[in-house]
Amino acid sequence: MSIDSLNEEVLRRLSKMLDNATCGWRQLASAVSEVPKFCYSERELTSCSLQVLSAAGSPGRTLLARLADRSCSLDFLLHCLRKIDHQEAVQYLTTVVAQLIQITVQPQSQQATLGGRVVLICRATGPPGLSYQWFKGKEEILDETGSTPELILCPLAQVHQGHYICRVNHGENVVFSQWAQVRCIVSAGCSSSLFPGAESGLRITRQPQSQAVSEGDTLLLECHAEANPPAQYEWYHNTIPLKQSKTQTLKIPCVTTANRGQYRCKVLNLYHTAWSDTATVTIGPSSITETSWVEVDRGPDSQEIHRSGVGPYPLQQMSKSTSTKHFYATDKVALLIGNMNYVYHTQLCAPIADVHELSNLLRQMNFKVVSLLDLNWQEMHSAVTEFLLLLDKGVYGLLYFAGHGYENFGNSFMVPIDAPASYTSEHCLCVQNILTRMQEKETGLNVFLLDMCRKRNPNDDVIVQPGLLKVTANIVFGYATCVDAEAYEVKRKDVSNGIFISFLKKRVCEDEKVTVMLDRVAEDMGHCKITKGRQALELRSNLSERRSLTDHIQTFECSASQSARNLQWAVAHDLPESRCLQFECGVKVQLGFAGEFSNIMVIYTRILEQPKEIVSCSAQLTDFPEDVDIDLKKSNQETLLEAGSCMLIDDSPASPEAPSLYTRVQSLQRLRGELTFTICLHYTYANMDDEVQERQSVTIGKPLVSKLNLHKLRPPCASSYSSFSYDSFNPSECSSLSSDAWSYKSKADLSRSVNVPEETDGSEFFDAPKPLVASKSLPLSQASETNYKFSDMYGFHSH
Repeated sequence: MSIDSLNEEVLRRLSKMLDNATCGWRQLASAVSEVPKFCYSERELTSCSLQVLSAAGSPGRTLLARLADRSCSLDFLLHCLRKIDHQEAVQYLTTVVAQLIQITVQPQSQQATLGGRVVLICRATGPPGLSYQWFKGKEEILDETGSTPELILCPLAQVHQGHYICRVNHGENVVFSQWAQVRCIVSAGCSSSLFPGAESGLRITRQPQSQAVSEGDTLLLECHAEANPPAQYEWYHNTIPLKQSKTQTLKIPCVTTANRGQYRCKVLNLYHTAWSDTATVTIGPSSITETSWVEVDRGPDSQEIHRSGVGPYPLQQMSKSTSTKHFYATDKVALLIGNMNYVYHTQLCAPIADVHELSNLLRQMNFKVVSLLDLNWQEMHSAVTEFLLLLDKGVYGLLYFAGHGYENFGNSFMVPIDAPASYTSEHCLCVQNILTRMQEKETGLNVFLLDMCRKRNPNDDVIVQPGLLKVTANIVFGYATCVDAEAYEVKRKDVSNGIFISFLKKRVCEDEKVTVMLDRVAEDMGHCKITKGRQALELRSNLSERRSLTDHIQTFECSASQSARNLQWAVAHDLPESRCLQFECGVKVQLGFAGEFSNIMVIYTRILEQPKEIVSCSAQLTDFPEDVDIDLKKSNQETLLEAGSCMLIDDSPASPEAPSLYTRVQSLQRLRGELTFTICLHYTYANMDDEVQERQSVTIGKPLVSKLNLHKLRPPCASSYSSFSYDSFNPSECSSLSSDAWSYKSKADLSRSVNVPEETDGSEFFDAPKPLVASKSLPLSQASETNYKFSDMYGFHSH
């Protein structure tokens, strides 16, 4: 059972217990983070803490709601409450959960021939430690199956005839099942009271058998019954009915790990119902199902060459020995590109929100993430080259692209923002070429998530021949749409999401094989009314191992390549240190920095001190170099939203003790020299109408991705040291973390940090910190509503 099963009164009382500083919701958030999908970013925790500003707000209630959204079970919640030693909450929740016993499978009346076999089944959900008691009439059944969910009567005798009931216990809480009658018959049929003279009956003659199969194999389960009238069949997987399976044989082609578990068949006719035995199915990771193999070289000019071998295990043993194998990554890196502001093509809205949300989710799974917006052809080529430098043997590499795209002759092409109106493959990047370069690094997993159109490009009739792909069995392609179809984004007033990310963000942190996770995303999209017939996820994969995006990182030694990789990644996330500037008039100004994306930075100015004779004062930024992109209408704004940052909203009124102005600097990848700008201080003295100005020039070096010089051409075989000079770079200053109240908190937490501006308490600067509240993107529940229309939505058109 999940947290959703608790009523509002229980949640309210539990939240009240968690709203304390010593042993409360913050400690619970830390405890639940042992499972990757329950890891919460600092921004999300800040959002919880800001609930105290509302009279009815509760940080604990907000955290419980977030856990419910991610399907947290009550068992796991109890485990975490015990872990933080919150005795009051444990005792209360244990009592509540004990009252939530629900019988999910009721025992059914049955009849069978003497000497036959009858199984009565009662299953219940509830708190851990449920116990079962079977009774015949008023007498408790004390044999070995009398205290289990399945009561077995075999061989069936006259003494077994009667009425049975099951009692489910948890402490003092008790729930009874319905009554089930067992009757003995001499032959396969018995007289029917409804149709005298006719014989009716039901007897299962062939039970489904437990078995072990490998991923990619076909699963066959059979259940046969003798019945009059003829029987109907209903198959169940882990107590969930399989609606499409209504025959004696259950056939599942190409099984995955999602198909493991327990299977039962419900057999019924007009008068009777019976349940089959439980068949347990285990799924092994290997597709080799035989103990020996023969390899035959069938080249066009070669003769057959036989190489034989004997496998070390038969199928059953192999499944047991390999199904528990854990996979590790030597590192995990991701490149996320979102192109929106095209020069010659339709403008898009969703990539900024999609890249932002996916960045945060991947960081929770310890990915090193480089997130870039609006790249031209040269910058995309350079970014991919830098991404490849982060890869090495055993590394998990993930590439996500959102923007215009197309597919010709089986090759996918990502369109840069400067592509001409009639672009061809020479103006774009071929994804398959990137894959061949990734394979040269001997990566452990290659994942491509392409959120773009796959329509054919009529302007391009060139058949691109990518490099020869190696047989690596570690490649996954997740296409947001099918071949020759478009991908869409949902337009809203505040922020837009692509259809793909709207569903992917609910599943991407699941601890499942990548292909299983994407299959579930495809199923979710299939249930959405507005996407039916328009957009459907397509999955292509040759992944043969159960590798997941949540796999842990395990390095046995710190190699030179790993050190270079970490340094290279740190360079792309190097923020300037916060500094304080003293003006001649006595005003002291704080200058701070935050990375919204790897190529977008927010700069803020804050007045820390001002003489009493100065009645009004503000510090504005101006004179930025032409390389970077500054929207003058949105610079020096009082809130982040007004400054153009829709990922984080500062909705508090400006504090007179600490007024702040925000300026958003975009396109840092095009910065050719150090970033220099001017702080212009505007102030007015008491009893004076004229405004006075002071100016100071500030140079902050090359922040974030600008150090990588993505605007420069890359040599065919770029080395790890081609992009920047170590002489001018101090690794100890990679991230100005501790001194900047707006930058990341610590180097150890860098991979988990949210890619948004974020304030610490900063009590030394002002008394009342401004609360920062994340804006909401399209939730999955809203994506399923029919009030969203595709009119006025831009598809990711290919031209």
